[in-house]
Amino acid sequence: MPPSRACAIALAVLTTLSAHAASPLDKLRSAAGEQLGAGSSGGAAGMLGGLGGLPSIGSGTASNAAGVLQYCIERKYLAGGAAGIKDKLLGKIGLGGGKETQDKGYQSGLSGILSGSDGKSFDMGKLQDQLKDKACDYVLDNAKSLI
Repeated sequence: MPPSRACAIALAVLTTLSAHAASPLDKLRSAAGEQLGAGSSGGAAGMLGGLGGLPSIGSGTASNAAGVLQYCIERKYLAGGAAGIKDKLLGKIGLGGGKETQDKGYQSGLSGILSGSDGKSFDMGKLQDQLKDKACDYVLDNAKSLI
């Protein structure tokens, strides 16, 4: 087999493998970067803290995640079942029964700002609807793990 043909086959195999290895979050990050113009100074690189992805969600940002869940529910990116997850999360961190309205992280989340445990943030409002669905699913999945 000629070397150029072998290289072409190897490249095709690697491309296929890397496409299958990408996680849904990697795909969301890539799509967000493309949509927001990763090459521009005001695009994805600046907005996503240079990481090209959503910030990680941890116990220190649970109230913010709950606020983002409410943001997603109100805009119909998540079904009603997400409200139960949000309420459980708020209860776990001691912010149920209306106390969440006094929490800065929760209020930020209500505005669509997702704050990560690494101090970085992401503005959900800058995404197109189909990407907001995926970003809201990401927050919901992470909120479930915090309960």
